[in-house]
Amino acid sequence: MFARFRRKRLSPVLREMLRETRLEVSDFIYPLFIRSGEGIRNEVASMPGVYQLSIDEAIKECEDLKRLGLHAVILFGIPDVKDSVGSDALCDHGIIATALRELKAAHPDLFIVTDLCFCEYTDHGHCGILDPILETVDNDLTLVNLGKQAVVHAKAGADMIAPSGMMDGMIVAIREALDEAGYAHLPIMSYSTKFASAWYGPFRDVAESAPSFGDRRSYQMDPANRREAILESLEDEAEGADILMVKPALAYLDIIRDVREASRLPLAVYNVSGEYSMLKMAARAGVIDYDKVMMETLLGFKRAGADIIISYHAKEAAEILRG
Repeated sequence: MFARFRRKRLSPVLREMLRETRLEVSDFIYPLFIRSGEGIRNEVASMPGVYQLSIDEAIKECEDLKRLGLHAVILFGIPDVKDSVGSDALCDHGIIATALRELKAAHPDLFIVTDLCFCEYTDHGHCGILDPILETVDNDLTLVNLGKQAVVHAKAGADMIAPSGMMDGMIVAIREALDEAGYAHLPIMSYSTKFASAWYGPFRDVAESAPSFGDRRSYQMDPANRREAILESLEDEAEGADILMVKPALAYLDIIRDVREASRLPLAVYNVSGEYSMLKMAARAGVIDYDKVMMETLLGFKRAGADIIISYHAKEAAEILRG
C-alpha cells in the first residue's frame, strides 16, 4: 500500500501542480559595479562571471539582462578618487549619478536601484564620516550625508533607494530628505538586517571597499543575534521603509523566516558574494552539479520567505527558468 504522501509524487504533472514555492525571473535584482572610463569589462578573479564595468559596457550588459527577462538592477560605484567623506557619492557628476542618467537614457524601462552607502567612496573604507575619537562611524553626521546622497540619486533617475550602512535612524533621515526634495514617490528598500559577516569577502574585491583599519562590527550586526535581527527590521519598518532586507542569505535562512513572520512588508534577501563564489569554486572542483545546487539555493531563499532576491546568479537562473 502506498503511503499518502508518495501517491502525490508519482506523476510529474501532479508534482508540478502541487509545488508550493516557485522561482520567477521577476524575483531577481542583478548587481552592477560601475567605474569610470570606456570599454572596461574587468572580470573579478574571486567572482567568476562578475565584472567591473564602464558605463558604456553597463549599457550593453543591460541589453543582455533584458533579453533574459531581467528588468531590475542595483548599482554600486567605484570612483576614481576617494576621500574621508566620500565626496563622489554626494556629487551630481559622481560615478553613480552619471551612470544613472546614461543608463536611464539608454534603457528607460529598466528599474534601477541604488545602493546608498559610503564604503566604496571613502579612503578609509568605512560606511560614513569617522568619529576621530571613537574611530568608528559618526552616526548622526553620516545621516545628513545619506540624505544628500539619496537626493543626488533621485535627481539622476533612481527608481528606488537602498541604504546599506546600518546607521540608526537612516530611514527617517532619507525619507525626510527625499520628501523635502520632491521625491516622496520613491520607495526605500532598507538593508534592515545586515550582519558583520565573513561572507562579504569577494565583494570587497569587486567594489574595492575593504576597510583600511578595523572592521564594521560597531555598526553591522553580530551574526549571533537573532532577536536583535528581528528588532532591526521592525525598527526600519516603523521608520517608513517600504521593503526590508536580510543580508547575507544562505547562513541566515532562520532570520529570513523570522522577519517574514514578524512583518507584512515585502522582504528582499541579498545572496552575497561569498555565497556565489563558493558555488563557483565548488563547480570548478567538480564536486557539485552547479546549476542544480544554484537553483535549489535560490529556491530555499523563496521558501524561507523572500519576495526579492538580489543575486549574481540572476542571469544564469533566468536562462534556466526561461528554458
